[in-house]
Amino acid sequence: MTSERAAATVLDDIDARPGSTASLLRTLVGLFLRPLGGWISAADLVALAGDLGIESGVARTGIARLKQKGLLIAERSGPIGYRLNPAAVSMLERGDRRIFRMREMTDSDTWCLVSFSIPESARSIRHQLRRRLHWIGAGVVSPALWICPGHLQAEALQILEELGARRWATLFQASAPVVAGTLVEAAAQWWDLAALRTEHLAFQESLTTLPDDPFAAYVQLIDRWRVLPYTDPGLPPSMLPADWPGRRSFDEFARLSTDLAGAAEEHVRARVGGRAHVA
Repeated sequence: MTSERAAATVLDDIDARPGSTASLLRTLVGLFLRPLGGWISAADLVALAGDLGIESGVARTGIARLKQKGLLIAERSGPIGYRLNPAAVSMLERGDRRIFRMREMTDSDTWCLVSFSIPESARSIRHQLRRRLHWIGAGVVSPALWICPGHLQAEALQILEELGARRWATLFQASAPVVAGTLVEAAAQWWDLAALRTEHLAFQESLTTLPDDPFAAYVQLIDRWRVLPYTDPGLPPSMLPADWPGRRSFDEFARLSTDLAGAAEEHVRARVGGRAHVA
């Protein structure tokens, strides 16, 4: 495993709970450090965290943890500050594509099947593989056969490479599955659609509690949304119940993020004294 891939494995922290200090800080860094040129003073970062309601002491502890995880690198550029780890850029760009351009399958799109047989001596890798396949929205046909949209094949391959599991896996491209019952019934077995429905409805309800301040509202909006485009694979219409709430979630997210993004960026530019520039 290359050092860059090893770093990416650490950097892609999928366990930060939305709304937590760790998650809000990661969202803040992911949204704004690249437009700032990749560097921000410690004071400005703590101040922006304060604008999200995070106390300075808690913010400094959270920032130190981001540094420990490899997302940030301490770097003095006059004042003490932090630079975005270059190894994190590809991970953040991948997140941008998921968060802001969620893909929904059509009934004619292809699938990717991931079949693997990992020896018991590498069971920790098997556990990590299943965990990360779930994170990108793959469904479980059987414990050693997973299914995901065809456009996620590159991500599945990247996971296998990062975990050193490529030699134990075979990937297949496939057309629509042929199942004993209906495709809706099959999808409900392969994915936890009930849990996904609950997450969508909770997200929609959370929109009623966004702060009035555009900056805080924008960061919280992204933070509350960012998990859904990963865990929801964007299944085609033939595999979803007629009242599926996913489209409404995406439409509401797209509308609000468009409305709030400009004012949020202006707030950041003002907070850092006009030093922000588009990278």
